[in-house]
Amino acid sequence: MTDSSEDAPPTTQNFIIPKKEIHTVPDMGKWKRSQAYADYIGFILTLNEGVKGKKLSFEYKVSEAIEKLVALLNTLDRWIDETPPVDQPSRFGNKAYRTWYAKLDQEAENLVATVVPTNLAAAVPEVAVYLKESVGNSTRIDYGTGHEAAFAAFLCCLCKIGVLRVDDQIAIVFKVFNRYLEVMRKLQKTYRMEPAGSQGVWGLDDFQFLPFIWGSSQLIDHPYLEPRHFVDEKAVNENHKDYMFLECILFITEMKTGPFAEHSNQLWNISAVPSWSKVNQGLIRMYKAECLEKFPVIQHFKFGSLLPIHPVMSSC
Repeated sequence: MTDSSEDAPPTTQNFIIPKKEIHTVPDMGKWKRSQAYADYIGFILTLNEGVKGKKLSFEYKVSEAIEKLVALLNTLDRWIDETPPVDQPSRFGNKAYRTWYAKLDQEAENLVATVVPTNLAAAVPEVAVYLKESVGNSTRIDYGTGHEAAFAAFLCCLCKIGVLRVDDQIAIVFKVFNRYLEVMRKLQKTYRMEPAGSQGVWGLDDFQFLPFIWGSSQLIDHPYLEPRHFVDEKAVNENHKDYMFLECILFITEMKTGPFAEHSNQLWNISAVPSWSKVNQGLIRMYKAECLEKFPVIQHFKFGSLLPIHPVMSSC
């Protein structure tokens, strides 16, 4: 089906290995004006709209490409089981993570090739870079929103080459991204990964951001769950399987001790916002300011032919 897709670009496109382009703080202007930024934020907002008001249990189409992406993530999950943490003096940053990562580094292109049809094989090395960037840093054994952004970029690239389609939108978030989150949480727990560039109690969350955006969109116009309910243990326990936002809250409460208002101050403040649409809008603004416009995050972002650094082309 994908092979004959009309929206897939011709294989004559020159794919390139993505590389870093943002080397100094003044380079940030290049990023904000780039085609990559416009396409990335457009992708995030399109998915935000797609999942609005829908539960995770909502019936949606699951294409072959979606199934293959889930299988890819299941492989990463299996490799965690095959690579148990090692005994070491330091509690954090278990070095077995490096063994796990080396396997992904070696196999990434083969994994991506299982998702991409053969007529688009030339795109595999470019797209695979984003997958490798999306699981944390093997030197520092840390994980943060920049890695999460690389996974969103990976999915965005698959859309740009026509592997994922418009009618895959809901499945991209509910099936693929949700599975990615499960695997990342398992990585974080198993290897005691450090949060990358964490703002501590002043950040939204140590590791993730996108599931709070998409998760708050899911809850827009909910008949009875309001933002104030996510700090209520009973409401979270009863509804987390349906809503990404509540699943994130549950994970935080499992990982952290003490009063919620102390360990997750930003989220506590958000619980006072009157509506989910206000929460959603606020989180999008915060994501741009705290992640996409922060040099320490964006300096690691890589640009290629699919997410190019060149300024936005005017569509006239």
